[in-house]
Amino acid sequence: MTRAWAGVDIGREHHHVAVVDGDGIRVFSRRIANDETALLEAIGVRGLAEEMTWAIDLHSSESVLLLTLLLDHGQKIVYVPGIVVNRAAEGYRGAGKTDAKDALIIADQARMRRDLTVVDGDDDLVVELRMLVARRKDLAADRTRAINRLHDQLLAICPALQRILDLTTKGPLTLLTGFQTPAELRAIGLDGLTTWLKDRKVRNAATLAAKVVTAAQSQHTTLPAERTAALLTTQLVQGVITLNEQLKDLDELIEDRFRCHPSAEVICSMPGIGVMLSAEFIAATGKMSRFTSADQLASFAGVTPQPRDSGRVSGNLHRTQRYSRPLQRVFYTSALLSIQSCPDSRRFYDRKRAEGKRHTQAVLALARRRVNVLWALLRDNRTYQPAPPLTLAAA
Repeated sequence: MTRAWAGVDIGREHHHVAVVDGDGIRVFSRRIANDETALLEAIGVRGLAEEMTWAIDLHSSESVLLLTLLLDHGQKIVYVPGIVVNRAAEGYRGAGKTDAKDALIIADQARMRRDLTVVDGDDDLVVELRMLVARRKDLAADRTRAINRLHDQLLAICPALQRILDLTTKGPLTLLTGFQTPAELRAIGLDGLTTWLKDRKVRNAATLAAKVVTAAQSQHTTLPAERTAALLTTQLVQGVITLNEQLKDLDELIEDRFRCHPSAEVICSMPGIGVMLSAEFIAATGKMSRFTSADQLASFAGVTPQPRDSGRVSGNLHRTQRYSRPLQRVFYTSALLSIQSCPDSRRFYDRKRAEGKRHTQAVLALARRRVNVLWALLRDNRTYQPAPPLTLAAA
């Protein structure tokens, strides 16, 4: 055979590999263990054809070993999104779903399609940032979950106390490590609580103490199982404090690794994009050489509207269904922040709103414009300036 396509249905313990020839006929199908020896043996099927293209449906930790081995052996790899495999399955014979069938569909789609993304290896810095950003996302979600549980637990002790405490700040969390019930707060009193908070270097200790003691004096009824609720509150508070410390250390590590990236200064110069969003941008895009134009980057970020016309109905633009959610978050969030800090972004947003656009539509339009700006900065390797540089002709 001159050409062949190998589709791999990725799994944790095993992958299923199916190979099709130029006519779409299956010539190989086997379940392969996810370990180096078995995968190297499977890569040997490249001898079935002069040119072999590999296709995967999952680009995550389960496929790292396989991708590394394939790239080390100089193999071409393309990515077939899971939604493409799912929708294409309806056009194949049989209603059942198996790993072997999925691998065959992946291989056949790679054979027929020319719009699939080519997978190439990222350097260690990008991989590190991707891991760190994912870890930070998990920790932030854990902290939000713990704070919500803490709010619920405080409602079982004193609703007035729960209502006045901002559990995202250090002061209230420090307070709850020592006092959880209204009776304890009334017993120590305003002066005693103020001194206790100042000894632990809590800002605005007197103001916080006054609010808490006032809330405690508004409730003299002891709610059921108050002691148990207080114990659980202490444990939840310690968990939130621990998560805050982990996030602080992780943010420092992310910033340290991000500053090593050659485009760090260029990306951070854009209004509204700080270190964290910049790190998320690098983690989502990897090598910028994968994008041949700003339009391609915008499409990948999901900020380019797609037409959905039929018959006499035309002019309907909708958000694309296939895009990078993390990258869209970077551009959308940075656009929101730039409206507050950048006069040019504010004028653009106000103009779109005056045209009748909704808030979300105006922000997405601004995000799309900012893709062009960031693309040009990265292409020219220069930092953002409010006024565009003079062209040679203008000079």
